Amino acid sequence: MTAIDPTAHLTAEQIEELGRELDAIRDEVIASRGEKDAAYIRKVISAQRKLELVSRGVLLFSFFPPAWLIGTAGLSVAKIMDNMEIGHNILHGQWDWMRDPKIHSTTWEWDHVSPSDQWKHSHNELHHKYTNVIGKDNDLGYGIMRVDEDQRWHPIHLGQPLWNFINACFFEYGIAAYDLELGKNLHKRRRKNPEFRARAKAVGRKIRKQVLKDYVIHPLLSGPSFLTTLAATFTANLVRNIWSHSVIMCGHFPEGVQVFERRSIKGETRGQWYLRQMMGSANISGSKAMHFMTGNLSHQIEHHLFPDLPSNRYAEVAVKVRALFEKYELEYVTGPLPKQVFSAWHKVFRLSLPNKKPKVKTPDREQELVAA
Repeated sequence: MTAIDPTAHLTAEQIEELGRELDAIRDEVIASRGEKDAAYIRKVISAQRKLELVSRGVLLFSFFPPAWLIGTAGLSVAKIMDNMEIGHNILHGQWDWMRDPKIHSTTWEWDHVSPSDQWKHSHNELHHKYTNVIGKDNDLGYGIMRVDEDQRWHPIHLGQPLWNFINACFFEYGIAAYDLELGKNLHKRRRKNPEFRARAKAVGRKIRKQVLKDYVIHPLLSGPSFLTTLAATFTANLVRNIWSHSVIMCGHFPEGVQVFERRSIKGETRGQWYLRQMMGSANISGSKAMHFMTGNLSHQIEHHLFPDLPSNRYAEVAVKVRALFEKYELEYVTGPLPKQVFSAWHKVFRLSLPNKKPKVKTPDREQELVAA
């Protein structure tokens, strides 16, 4: 929450007109979806499966250093493709319009320890609805970090750079943890809640399935390459976790991205919701290959405006969206990956320290920020 509202110059009528213009962009893409889009996602899925199969095959001989390097690199890319361009976007319902039961948000399961149904609830229903709202959006700081200067500082926040690094290394487990909302459900009374216990068991089953596949079956099939294949799979998961964490951090945490108080969304109109997505997200500039490897979440602003549009269309949508930013005199936060990563981590470190000059807050605002 900045001291100066970067949207203060907009009237209520302008905000609703902005919403109508964004609706028109969305409607245009929906009307033009077709076979070219369907062919794209089928081609990506096929390429990912072939790459993973070949990479795991090469790793059967991973005791040879060249095979280890090639297989690990291939498996890392395959896992990133599965999570980012394929799994994340299918689970958003971006391809449900194809009515293909094999590529549908209700049937897809991904290479990730968080069950798809739990992720869809925490991500699609909560994160995208309450984007960057402190105390409502668990993706904002992942529930372990101070994310705004107006939040009360505590000495425990000194450790948030370390917590964030650990979270990056084991990101899929961090996601599973806050999909379960462990922070509030570890209370003894809540642990006995039948719904929570059922969800926790589902996560346990998914973790066992992933561990069995990656760290038991595949290494055992490698015979004398057991240990090197085990190390390769761990490395591939580590690379995937750090990459996906970095992309998501760059989408919501760089300097210039706004956060919001819970009371600010009361009675929110569609135009105001659109505006919050625009101000609460940031993009990453780069090549087509970089956009692909991020699952097109490098177009985070466009994704948050239109989460159910096919990801391969975000690049063309971004041109029109950026024009609206300029028309309404709003800042389009974007930059190359190194710049955005540095900006996000700089903010993590900066907010781990107490404010140099304490800010004066109203009692209501103080209570809300402490609760968050």
